[in-house]
Amino acid sequence: QVQLVESGGGLVQPGGSSRLSCTASESIFSILVMGWYRQAPGKQRELVAAITRGGSTNYADSVKGRFTISRDNAKNTVYLQMNSLKPEDTAVYYCNLKDLGSNYWGQGTQVTVSS
Repeated sequence: QVQLVESGGGLVQPGGSSRLSCTASESIFSILVMGWYRQAPGKQRELVAAITRGGSTNYADSVKGRFTISRDNAKNTVYLQMNSLKPEDTAVYYCNLKDLGSNYWGQGTQVTVSS
């Protein structure tokens, strides 16, 4: 059972930046896909960004050009750098790990964009 622990988030002003971190309890070197999802009140959970084992990335259209996902295999950590934040980015952000036969979630971290 892989544990994913997220950190970062909190209250950010519109136009501001924040970085989320997700540290896994095991090596992520060979993990197929690591990703960040978010869920706003009353809405379904949606993919924000994902990064493959080979380093390919994928972003939701709503965050392209503003968010950057990266992974540090040596630290078993995936990051989500969020810039130019908007109120509509307010949500609980979840880290996700997908591999053959495995799908794990973090506990979520709240990001609130408000003045």
